[in-house]
Amino acid sequence: MSGSCPIRASPPPDGVGGRVPGVDDTALTRKAAAEYVDRLESRDWAGLTTLLAEDVVYEMPQTRERIRGRPAFLRFNADYPGDWHLRVRRVVADGRAAALVLDVRVGHGQQDACVWLELASDGLISRIVDYWPEPYDPPAGREHLVERW
Repeated sequence: MSGSCPIRASPPPDGVGGRVPGVDDTALTRKAAAEYVDRLESRDWAGLTTLLAEDVVYEMPQTRERIRGRPAFLRFNADYPGDWHLRVRRVVADGRAAALVLDVRVGHGQQDACVWLELASDGLISRIVDYWPEPYDPPAGREHLVERW
């Protein structure tokens, strides 16, 4: 995933990455979850920025890695190696939390992943946890992008 990684945030479109009058939290969360995956898949870093809280926390429990802050999360994704693709198989949302089951493809390989999203009261994604089927050591070359825990 190479490419530029904009850090500036522009206002989100109506109903995306923010509060919308008359829309309940569950509907907003479901929409934010779908947009999150769509923007990752399309490498729309500027669009992804509008969905994320400035202090978003991203965690990968199997490798005990954590990324803090929107700029670091965007850089991690923009610089992530390989030809990866994401497709949502299922979204379950309740209030400001959502669980997603994803079909993840890297090259010719396929893997399932589960993602947990939490939205802050302003409707922006504040926490992301990626779960992979089994623990593994992180690949070399990304130590400067994460903190191990």
